[in-house]
Amino acid sequence: IVMVENLLSVTRVQDGTLPLKKREEMLEEVAGDALLTTRRRFPDCHVDLELSEDILYLPMDPILVKQVMVNLLENAIRHSGDREHICMRLYRREDWAVTEVRDQGRGLSPEVLQAIRTGQPMPRSLSGDSTRGMGIGLSVCQSIIKAHGGFFAAENRRTGGAVFRFGLPAEG
Repeated sequence: IVMVENLLSVTRVQDGTLPLKKREEMLEEVAGDALLTTRRRFPDCHVDLELSEDILYLPMDPILVKQVMVNLLENAIRHSGDREHICMRLYRREDWAVTEVRDQGRGLSPEVLQAIRTGQPMPRSLSGDSTRGMGIGLSVCQSIIKAHGGFFAAENRRTGGAVFRFGLPAEG
């Protein structure tokens, strides 16, 4: 029931028909919850969490932001081919609280990068998820972050693998 309610909520966020339930939260706590959820689902995978020295306290809908983090971590585990070097990093960059999920896997195809850059949903043939798992999809992740006034990006790392990055406005 909770999963169905969450999916309905993110669909309404994507459609612009549901106001976010923002409250002041520490991004580190939301990330810790996301990491715990991911470790429960994938106990044999190694995922690191790198925290900023800054305390990243900002207005957000913590349930939706956690779901974005979980989705990015699960995508790295399922699709990168790397189950040992996945890392979620939190830091401040100017007026943004930034979250990165990176791996050392096979990287992203040009088609996937283009779909993310343009904010368009990926065709099923490009998603790589024939199992249609519990993830909410990158286009919905983008919509959640956009509804928060943030940015969402992805790129291939020079050293191999992919990095997904999103930023939320951080005041003060």
